Amino acid sequence: MNKKIILISALSLIALIIAWSLISPLFLNKIVNESLPITQQENIKNSEENAQPPAPIETERRGIFTDADAFHKTSGEARILTINEKRYLSLENFKTTNGPDLYVYLSTDKESTEFINLGKLKGNIGNQNYEIPENADVTKYNRVVIWCRAFSVLFGSAELK
Repeated sequence: MNKKIILISALSLIALIIAWSLISPLFLNKIVNESLPITQQENIKNSEENAQPPAPIETERRGIFTDADAFHKTSGEARILTINEKRYLSLENFKTTNGPDLYVYLSTDKESTEFINLGKLKGNIGNQNYEIPENADVTKYNRVVIWCRAFSVLFGSAELK
């Protein structure tokens, strides 16, 4: 009888830990506030050398985030930037419902049937940047998607124009 109680208790504890890890992000926010990569590099350079004007920042395309549904809400702006011949996805004034396994994709559609994974979402609130791989054809991907891999659920998207 004691072994049965211990086994049930252990399984219940494991179930609670798993449930908490999946549900807790809904109640917790992670705030980030990254500056553009050029700003970080130029600040270091300018403090060591004579002040030089920063490299130009070109906005290739931009879009405004929209909610996936009434529960999964996302707002802010997405911009594809070129800085020193490198491309970045910049999320500005960004805010989304938090989730357990959120990723940032450049995608051909809202269902993420074809996409480039730019990495795990750094935070559900705040400005953040993601380097786009050099070989990526960004003209092919017309959406930025916040995607929950654990449940295959869209949290929000921005159509790039």
